[in-house]
Amino acid sequence: MKKILFVASEGVPFIKTGGLADVVGSLPKCIDKEYFDVRVILPKYTCMKQEMKDKLEYVTHFYMDFNWKNEYVGVLTAEVEGIRYYFIDNEGYFGGFKPYSDNALYEIEKYSYFCKAALSILPIVGFQPDIIHCHDWQTGLIPVYLKERFHEGDFFRSIKSIMTIHNLKFQGKWNPRTVQNITGLPEYYFTSDKLEAYGDANLLKGGLVYADAITTVSNTYAEEIKTPFYGEGLDGLLRARSGDLRGIVNGIDYEEFNPETDKYIERPYNAVNFRKEKVKNKRALQKELGLCQDDKKMMIGLVSRLTDQKGLDLIAYIMDELCQDDIQLVVLGTGEERYENCFRHFDWKYSDKVSANIYYSDPLSHKIYASCDAFLMPSLFEPCGLSQLMSLRYGTVPIVRETGGLKDTVEPYNEYESRGTGFSFANYNAHEMLHTIRYAEHIYYDKKREWNKIIDRAMAVDFSWKVSAAKYQEMYDWLIG
Repeated sequence: MKKILFVASEGVPFIKTGGLADVVGSLPKCIDKEYFDVRVILPKYTCMKQEMKDKLEYVTHFYMDFNWKNEYVGVLTAEVEGIRYYFIDNEGYFGGFKPYSDNALYEIEKYSYFCKAALSILPIVGFQPDIIHCHDWQTGLIPVYLKERFHEGDFFRSIKSIMTIHNLKFQGKWNPRTVQNITGLPEYYFTSDKLEAYGDANLLKGGLVYADAITTVSNTYAEEIKTPFYGEGLDGLLRARSGDLRGIVNGIDYEEFNPETDKYIERPYNAVNFRKEKVKNKRALQKELGLCQDDKKMMIGLVSRLTDQKGLDLIAYIMDELCQDDIQLVVLGTGEERYENCFRHFDWKYSDKVSANIYYSDPLSHKIYASCDAFLMPSLFEPCGLSQLMSLRYGTVPIVRETGGLKDTVEPYNEYESRGTGFSFANYNAHEMLHTIRYAEHIYYDKKREWNKIIDRAMAVDFSWKVSAAKYQEMYDWLIG
């Protein structure tokens, strides 16, 4: 039995702020239990829902030398859906009303503590993994510590590490002197071939230098991050380690996102009956949001964090032009104030065509995936992206920019060969995007049979976790040897 340990700063069903939590919650469940014993370590945040806290059992506690003092480490455990979870408890670091704060230095101290504590509890809970699978910068120190102080003992010596980049933009940076003090690492670790980058100590860089293998969440993103535009200052290191870098596309939970059993939607449907049944969801959503009720009007959905990364400046730029077309646009999400206000403005200006829902709601997101005809995702960069996978699952045709995971998962429509599962454009250009949306409108309105065949193909592709899990298993086998 091969033993794999996931370490991450968030994971469904305990705590979630983004796609990372979905990966950490879903992937371990899909890895073959016959060959792999997969366990997960998370922080015990005080902001976790009470029903989840009630599942935790106390294991032990001890004091650990950290940042020049003795720091409390509580250990709790829970088993959910066949997966064993361990939690690191320290209210000084994991208290508060949300998992992350805006104080960069505090975050670095908190997750440096988490990395050291996660390794320290392993002999105590009696779990000796073959591989520690680390996720994003919050766990970047684990590969470093494994090669440094934890390398002495027999327990840790043979443990391998994998670093998965979910979004390279976030790296955990601060000045080297302070980070050296916090982490207790010797000074020679803070050089440009190790943790130092452009005058800062960089925790993600440490993980990428010392990990035995590196993955990211799509093939195209794995190539893109070796270039200066996408590489966020680490492209040189990623080129140097390209032999150890691979892209594995994320999956989505096919139980949770299933138009046949979805409890949030008006009318369940499947790949056989969507031609008759899907439109009933659209009717219900138009009514709920106060839009003009019309089965035939093309409805476009957008569920997103409202930030620059998501390509919203392109949408804002052509919004007046787009609203001259015979379409409806439904937006759901929160983020930067200027985008929130931009969509509110267009909701006011074109109230029968645009519905701006500036909050987050799980039920409404499901309704949008099920009700809309198309789904817009014009990201500047997108490591993997999950929304396009959900829209494919629901037969809502994605319109995406060809970057990262969007390029890997959406096959552009080809009218001559009758192929493709969506529409895409290459350049980060507002009018190229508008041209692609209008091409999609043309197929929707003038070639309905072709449109329905796109939906057939979209609902037939498989982006469940089973496919991704098989690729991770292959990598684990390769690394353990």
